[in-house]
Amino acid sequence: MAHKIRAAITGVHGWVPEDKLTNADLEKMVDTNDEWITSRTGIKERRILRTPGWATSDMAAEAVKGLLEKTGVKPGEIDLLIVATVTGDMVFPDTANTVCDKVGATNAFGYDINAACSGFLFALATGAQFVVNETYQKVVVVGADMMSSIVDYQDRNTCVIFGDGAAAVLLEARRDGTGIQDFVLRSDGSGRVHLHMKAGGSKCPPSAETVAQREHYVFQDGKRVFKFAVEGMVSTVQEILRRNHKTIDEVNWVVPHQANMRIISSVAEHLHFPIEKVMVNIHKYGNTTAATLGLCLWEYQNQLQKGDNIVLTAFGADSPGALCT
Repeated sequence: MAHKIRAAITGVHGWVPEDKLTNADLEKMVDTNDEWITSRTGIKERRILRTPGWATSDMAAEAVKGLLEKTGVKPGEIDLLIVATVTGDMVFPDTANTVCDKVGATNAFGYDINAACSGFLFALATGAQFVVNETYQKVVVVGADMMSSIVDYQDRNTCVIFGDGAAAVLLEARRDGTGIQDFVLRSDGSGRVHLHMKAGGSKCPPSAETVAQREHYVFQDGKRVFKFAVEGMVSTVQEILRRNHKTIDEVNWVVPHQANMRIISSVAEHLHFPIEKVMVNIHKYGNTTAATLGLCLWEYQNQLQKGDNIVLTAFGADSPGALCT
């Protein structure tokens, strides 16, 4: 039986900085403690990029280099490289083009997707179309964020959550029935009031005043985001299973965005899905925004079997999901 072409993840690699910011470290910086952080987020430590002169593109480049070495792909074979990030090196040019230059992908073109925590799945969906349509053979999708560059380390509600990291996947065509089966992609712009960075864009350009008022950092209304996250990820998973005539019992792994352990546990509970089959690494890395899903796949890759049904889901002001086999 001939199967239609699908884009498959044929390799994954992650990279995180060596420097750790533990809960004990944060106790010395803001009014918090390990019990408060752990009980509310599940996070014990997060990685922080402190290498002088390094930025998001450097983490992404390290992830891509590891991916190419692992898969045996030469840099010149990459056709397209997409970077999902909200912490690009500069407003322009795109970080993706910088990464292409740093890894020697001289035959590739690239661009960024700015969709915060949902960015990796949006980039995955975008890259998959080029493979399915046989436009390109080798597409690299990277999720990378240096959240320490936009986190206010005087705000205990946000500084305990975020970390830095990057992960990259290789997409190639498969005709054996495996690969990415479906996407459910949603956006809800009304959520911007609960999660945003106020200054730095065209609405509120940088100025001495915006810097003085600390408006270049992440703002988050935790309670509102929590409710939206659980409802969004649960409904997205349910929809993608319904569309593909599968039950939750047929799913081998759920890969949720790593924002908060209570959110992850609540999603598993609402789905009636065993928590031990949910990929979790938030305790080690915190919320690395666009990098979380890729880092999970990287860490769990040795536990995956060909033919496993894997559902990825994320949220920001968006709720995308993907079903992979």
